[in-house]
Amino acid sequence: MALGSERTVLTKDDINRALTRIAHEILERNRGASSVVLLGIPTRGVPLATRLARRLAAVEPWIEPTAITGTLDVTMYRDDLRRQPTRTIEPMSLPPSGIDDRVVVLVDDVLYSGRTVRAALDALSDLGRPRSVQLAVLVDRGHRELPIRADYVGKNLPTSHTERVHVRLSEIDGADGVVISAGAAEPKEEAQ
Repeated sequence: MALGSERTVLTKDDINRALTRIAHEILERNRGASSVVLLGIPTRGVPLATRLARRLAAVEPWIEPTAITGTLDVTMYRDDLRRQPTRTIEPMSLPPSGIDDRVVVLVDDVLYSGRTVRAALDALSDLGRPRSVQLAVLVDRGHRELPIRADYVGKNLPTSHTERVHVRLSEIDGADGVVISAGAAEPKEEAQ
């Protein structure tokens, strides 16, 4: 792949199919959604969590999507803050039912080193005590630095350290898609 070139690996339709499959897997594994809470990790995990909640509600109509979703900003829990560019901290929002004794599904766009998920687990411990914690990601690109794996994966995407994975969502970027671009070696981080 030439420097600066991009290769599309997921289209809008691919993303929709992956999210529908993940929603059904969540329902199957948890025997419904009565105890499920979806917490999106900013930036792109938040709209993904919202989309998953809508898909859960399409199967189980009694679910109110906004009542089972929240936002979990893990910025201040990261162990690599001094290596990351400064960004505005987003407010955390939990569903009205909270997270105590609930099945919390963390939702993120890309799983890479595992450091964002570790930070999310630390943040959760300050907010309550879930019954269990599961992880749903749109893309798992490998290269883990911590013993973390996703329970639900839209696409496993083996990459090199010199490639970047860009998840684009209509809510933020105006269109849906996942592309890989070549470039110089990148610092270890989750958000791609």
